[in-house]
Amino acid sequence: AEEEYESVLCVKPAVLVYRVPPRASNRGYRAAEWQLDQPAWSGRLRITAKGSTAFIKLEDKSSGELFAQAPVEQFPGIAVEGVTDSSRYFVIRVEDGNGRRAFIGVGFVDRGDAFDFNVALQDHFKWVRQQSELARQAQDLEQGPKLDLGFKEGQTIKLNIANMKKKEGGTGSTRPRPAGPGGLSLLPPPPGGKSSSGERPAPLPMPAQLPGTPITDSLLSWPQPTAAPAADVWGDFTKASGSASSQAQGNTGWVQF
Repeated sequence: AEEEYESVLCVKPAVLVYRVPPRASNRGYRAAEWQLDQPAWSGRLRITAKGSTAFIKLEDKSSGELFAQAPVEQFPGIAVEGVTDSSRYFVIRVEDGNGRRAFIGVGFVDRGDAFDFNVALQDHFKWVRQQSELARQAQDLEQGPKLDLGFKEGQTIKLNIANMKKKEGGTGSTRPRPAGPGGLSLLPPPPGGKSSSGERPAPLPMPAQLPGTPITDSLLSWPQPTAAPAADVWGDFTKASGSASSQAQGNTGWVQF
């Protein structure tokens, strides 16, 4: 089995110890009967845990020497009991390891230290109860009937998974796009349009006649300019002169550069 280790739950640097008079009845302890102005001992309190048992240790502040120790196996219980007239004082049962026990009173100057002392013990035994419950559930599972989920001889299982079969060589229901020149994929024509292999589009209407520029036979009979040779598209700019008479070409009305 794994060896249990001791963990520290709470440390308080200042605690007072009192002698507790015998309790006359079962009405509970009262801190007012302890002579609170005359503590029997003062030092440090430390709460540790080993396994399910907590230990309240009263130690010297300087040397850490153990003054008394109270093992706590249940809380609330007889090992730690609060007083009836204050929340800062408790009665604990200390043991010397030889079977001898005694009840002493401990008190805290600060009320917050007393609260931390109480909460540390509560949290530890809450954890103990949770571990005990988990162990009990695990034991019940081990002792209960086990399910046999293995296949019996000759037993088979059938799986029905849709959309698992596909046509051989098929890539789906998407139609391939027609290939154009050079192997490029062409996009489908827009809705309502005609493809290039269909009917010709209707001819565009003739532009309206511009006002003030009537198209007459005399305008169409004018000589049209001829295209310049391919080798001399822009003409010979070096031969152009600045006189207007050399640029006119007869009565044709056209100017050639």
